[in-house]
Amino acid sequence: MEIFEALDATECAHSAAELAGVDPKTVRRYARMRDTGRPVTGPVRRPKMIDPFMPKVEEWVERSEGRVLLFCAWLAWSRFRVVIPTWDRTLPTLVACIDSTLRAIGGAPTYALTDNEKTVTIDRVAGVAVRHPEVVATGRHYGMQVHTCVPFDPESKGGSEATVRIAKADLVPTTANLRKEYDSFAELRGECAIFCQMVNNRIHRETGRTPASMLDIERTRLHPLPVEPDTLALGESRQVLRDQTVRFGSVRYSTPAGLVGQEAWVRVDGDELVVVVDLARTVRRPEWLQGPAGLAEVARHQIALPGRPVIDPAHYPNHPQEMDGSPRPPRPKPVDEAEEAFLALGPGAKSWLIEAAAAGTTRMRVKMAAAVELAALVGVAEVDISLGLAATAGRFADDDLLSIVTHRKSGVRPADLVVADEAHSGDVWAGRCAWRWVSPW
Repeated sequence: MEIFEALDATECAHSAAELAGVDPKTVRRYARMRDTGRPVTGPVRRPKMIDPFMPKVEEWVERSEGRVLLFCAWLAWSRFRVVIPTWDRTLPTLVACIDSTLRAIGGAPTYALTDNEKTVTIDRVAGVAVRHPEVVATGRHYGMQVHTCVPFDPESKGGSEATVRIAKADLVPTTANLRKEYDSFAELRGECAIFCQMVNNRIHRETGRTPASMLDIERTRLHPLPVEPDTLALGESRQVLRDQTVRFGSVRYSTPAGLVGQEAWVRVDGDELVVVVDLARTVRRPEWLQGPAGLAEVARHQIALPGRPVIDPAHYPNHPQEMDGSPRPPRPKPVDEAEEAFLALGPGAKSWLIEAAAAGTTRMRVKMAAAVELAALVGVAEVDISLGLAATAGRFADDDLLSIVTHRKSGVRPADLVVADEAHSGDVWAGRCAWRWVSPW
């Protein structure tokens, strides 16, 4: 009330502020609240810098289901960054990421600073973080000490948080960067490798040099790495068999191509089996497997019972079987000019060839040559469509293609094609059902 009394007497915010002993902004805020009829004694919501961006943040959370799993690490002096995508945040995954990071930078530092994750800190006593014993053992294996940062202390972990922010901005699909969704985890891994190469080979604004060039100097102060990775929490060792599978619990689990004969580690994570390989020990690294040398997850399957192998068809792109065991349709490959000319008509010609061969059609080469000649007269598109309709209807006689082309010119729609059954005796030939047109040809 003293503020209002002073403002009414002076009609100036600065003069009223001097009389009431407050800031002029406070006087204006109270006056604004009184003029708009809002209570001046209630809580006041102060604007935040993130308010204009809240809709976009909420969209990201919904699209990612609250998880953006990117392991990010950096060296404080050279600003060298490493970004590795992960499926989870478990201890074995953390150990694999640490190994890959150290082998990417070519050595181990004396100290490693990390967040207070549950995989690193198992308890807090009098405000002091208690390390996970296996994390301590991992640090001992690589010759470094693992420390956790002080809560709410940006000075101790600002660089790693900046790495996370930059990686999310460039790698996580958003409407801002116009990046599409990733088709596979391998594609995401490749994009992370490209991102690391980009940021490590451009000039840093603080140092005026590229992180990659400064890493060459910093590497002289790092400790040598052990030859073998720390497999304390990675599971059991297995060899990838000739059929691209590893055996665990009397069950075969498939792995991607290019890993036959190499060593892999398998572990159980909940109801899933995780397969990890060491990129530094691969004789020939597959093209799809990108990223720094070290441990990398290559497959993840649901745990199965003995006698039920778990096979991912994506691991066998050239296998001639479908998922249900049925044979895949043949892929026509022309071996002479006549076959090449026929298949060049379009997908309808390909369908006709496959279906005609399956139906045991005779004189196929003569009919294919006739189709090419007909295409020169009425058009390639028209003949290709008619060939597709002939394949669907099972019409492979000598004059069937010409009949379909002629009938299409009369204006009949492909939707008039129906499936015959036993009620239509005229559509049952030699004990098998065929497709027919409603209007006779």
